[in-house]
Amino acid sequence: MSEELPSWGELVSQLVGLVESRLMDPLEILLESGSDLARVRRRVVEKAGTWAHALLGEDEMLARQTAIRLVITLYSGEPGFDQAPGWWQTPFGRVMVRRVGHPMADSVSYAVAGAMLGITRQGVHDLVVRGKLDRHEDGGVTTASVQRRITSSVTRDTRPRARREEEAEK
Repeated sequence: MSEELPSWGELVSQLVGLVESRLMDPLEILLESGSDLARVRRRVVEKAGTWAHALLGEDEMLARQTAIRLVITLYSGEPGFDQAPGWWQTPFGRVMVRRVGHPMADSVSYAVAGAMLGITRQGVHDLVVRGKLDRHEDGGVTTASVQRRITSSVTRDTRPRARREEEAEK
C-alpha cells in the first residue's frame, strides 16, 4: 500500500513543474518573452518549498488548505478533478489522498481507489468484501474510507517496508 509520504524534494519538484506547465508556460506565450518572468519563476521555486513544508508538516488544517488551494489553482480547467489513476502515485497525488482524499468526489471507481491505495482493483474488491473499505451507494468506493485506510495504515506503522520486514525477520 502506498502509505509513505514523498520526500520534500520530490514534492517541490512536482509542484514547480505543475506551476511551470500550467501557469508560467502559457503566460510566457502570451507575454512573448521569458525574461519578464524570471523573477516570478524564482518566486515559484521559493513558494513550492513553502507549500511542500505545509503539505508534509504536522499542521493538518494547513496541509489540507494548502492542498485544496493548489488543486483549485492548478487544475481549475478540469471539472470534477478527473485525473488518470496513475496521478495518485505522484508525490502531490500521494499527499492529496492522505490529506484530503479526493478533493471533489464522494466516491471513486475501484480502479481509482486502487491507484490511491497503490493496489490493484482486485485488492480494492477484497477490502470491500472484508469490510475494510466502504462501498458507495452509487457504485465504487467512498473516498472517506480510502482516506481512512491510508491514514490508519500510516498511523499503525510509518517505518519503511524494508525496515519492517528486516525487523520481522529478527
